[in-house]
Amino acid sequence: MSMLLRAITVLLLASMLNPSAFAQGRDPKLFPELSRSISAEMEATNLNNNYKGVTTNGELLQGLYPIRSTGIDTAAMISTANAFIATLTDAQKQDTLYAVDDIEWRRWANMSIYKRHGVSFDDMSPAQQESAWSLLDSALSTKGVTLARDIMHLNQTLGELTGNNFVEFGEGKYWLTMMGTPSASQPWGWQLDGHHLIINFFVLGDQIVMTPAFWGSEPAVATAGKYAGTRIMDAEMTKGLELIRSLDAQQQQAAILYTSKTGNNLMTEAWSDNVVIDYAGAEVAGFTAEQKARLMDVIGLYIGNMEAPLAEDKMKEITAYLDQTHFAWIGDTQDDSVFYYRIQSPVLVIEFDHQAPVGLGHLYPRGVPYREHVHSMVRTPNGNDYGKDLLRQHYLTERH
Repeated sequence: MSMLLRAITVLLLASMLNPSAFAQGRDPKLFPELSRSISAEMEATNLNNNYKGVTTNGELLQGLYPIRSTGIDTAAMISTANAFIATLTDAQKQDTLYAVDDIEWRRWANMSIYKRHGVSFDDMSPAQQESAWSLLDSALSTKGVTLARDIMHLNQTLGELTGNNFVEFGEGKYWLTMMGTPSASQPWGWQLDGHHLIINFFVLGDQIVMTPAFWGSEPAVATAGKYAGTRIMDAEMTKGLELIRSLDAQQQQAAILYTSKTGNNLMTEAWSDNVVIDYAGAEVAGFTAEQKARLMDVIGLYIGNMEAPLAEDKMKEITAYLDQTHFAWIGDTQDDSVFYYRIQSPVLVIEFDHQAPVGLGHLYPRGVPYREHVHSMVRTPNGNDYGKDLLRQHYLTERH
């Protein structure tokens, strides 16, 4: 075994035993090879199974996502996507353009060490960056674009807080890939992938699927540095807390799985495309009208990261299954509590989680969840993350 491979093995074992210390101790010279090695292992371990989707029992519910007309105007999305592709050099196209059914969709991770494909904002020219943001602007709401920018900015803050480690962290370390050819009739999409920010955006005609989507950061608030004052996901945290507090004693007893939060609880992040999560918590069918409205407000914070027409269409779908929805909670319910919550139905999984330190393990107690490390996920269960079920149906009716 070479000295480099020995170093990688030692560092990989260290990361498993003590990830926060690992984040502080990486040698910038070793990082590229370390990233390649660990990423290859992640993919070999997690991409050797066919996509199925998130389920409650390993079996897919059928007929949830028919191909239909939504009336959504996708012209701006198509135009900005084609404009972005036109800015790419031949070399950039080699690592950025993929078939719409490529496994590249599933190659993403919310951790910083993962080696991404595509073209990064760091490697884009100013004109390419402007074009990339126009693409995102066409798909995301003002809230969604702001949140994406703030997460990128906080990744810069993390670099500042880890000894100016801009080999691993930074606002430009986010990669775009394009799947398929932008079209009004044929399937296509794009993926934005980086530390604490992943957006998968699939388009078929005027139907849109924007999952899996990961939103998070460590830190959640920048108190100093280039982006001092930046903070994310206060509403998702506060509104979730208000929702659990609105439940009566019997409902809280059903919703709260554990009153003590001692670790990380997110179940649907990277490499969890086929995870089985049974329903847990309180049944929304038993909520009052006011409680249901509060729940829909929380859901809207996540779905509202899409442009309004897209969000409205998805919210209609979610509302149709509202009485089959469950709300689960882990942790206390005090003003300063750390907690986890999950909203789950046949057509939706949302998770919010306060996590233990990783990048900032030198500043905060290791292994103890805190409010400065936030993860959240949005999934389309029962086989339609990445628009997979729509694509399957499309191939049944179109020559492929």
